[in-house]
Amino acid sequence: MSLTEVLSALETYPSRHAVVTGGEPMIAGEIEALTKALRKRAYHITIETAGTVFKPVACDLASVSPKLANSTPWQEEDGKHAERHEGLRINPEVIQSFVEQYPYQLKFVIDSPGDLEELELLLGRLKDIDRTRVLLMPQSTTAEELNEKSHRISELCKTHGFRYGVRLHLDLYGNTRGT
Repeated sequence: MSLTEVLSALETYPSRHAVVTGGEPMIAGEIEALTKALRKRAYHITIETAGTVFKPVACDLASVSPKLANSTPWQEEDGKHAERHEGLRINPEVIQSFVEQYPYQLKFVIDSPGDLEELELLLGRLKDIDRTRVLLMPQSTTAEELNEKSHRISELCKTHGFRYGVRLHLDLYGNTRGT
């Protein structure tokens, strides 16, 4: 879909909020033009990114979700993409750029309490992080698994001064691509 088609399609919706996501939006060729056009139309713009690539975009909230080691696909396709993923999943300089240039939130998917050690090491490499802007979300693929882990993750949030992030798409749609 072209930029013109996207902007035209937006006119059919009454919302004034645009969440730019979908894989990694910061590698999209027209990301800067898209966000500039959204700003011109007075949208509140949230960018959902893994924080591995930075481009100067129009943005009201940078929702940065760095991938912890628990995201590495060692078991999928015999680990075919695991080493590449490991090499690219964290870029502290890019994360710092988002933190310094935009209102931000940092979201982390937590599978086990051990993930907190990696998260804290990353936060220690960044400057001036407001811990109330850090959200922890349970790793899960089903609503049942989400419910099972939610209490434990919410307790970690209280203990470490983070916020709890819901994964509403799992409750509503399950583990469905495109949600």
